[in-house]
Amino acid sequence: MTVMTAAEIEDFLDDVFPHRQGTIEAVDHMRATMSLAVEDEHLRPGASVSGPSMLNLADISLYVAILAQIGPETMAVTSSINCHFLRRARGDRDLIANARIVKLGRRLAVGEVQLFSTGDNEPVALVTATYVLPDRDD
Repeated sequence: MTVMTAAEIEDFLDDVFPHRQGTIEAVDHMRATMSLAVEDEHLRPGASVSGPSMLNLADISLYVAILAQIGPETMAVTSSINCHFLRRARGDRDLIANARIVKLGRRLAVGEVQLFSTGDNEPVALVTATYVLPDRDD
């Protein structure tokens, strides 16, 4: 069960984080799926998707998964993030991010995100991240 729908999260992010990239495809219990329509601005030499573009999508995807669980919270912030680039992300395909919260505690949320080039079964990157959560009344 989620406390926010994908549409509610999109509206929230439009207000507080309008420069974000990516589109929310789905949210579910402890999960979120997002996509990024790859444009020239996301490419590095060699027609590959740049690392910063992939990391950006992974970070916002995990934030979306967290928002779906805790509700609209501007001060849930990334405290650490680690990315393993596994293979080339093709610049002629969109990116898909599958985020999963591994642990949602009172003060920290830990998650992982697998990034895929559309149409591929093998991930192009694996990202792990921790978010610090503000005090909440439970």
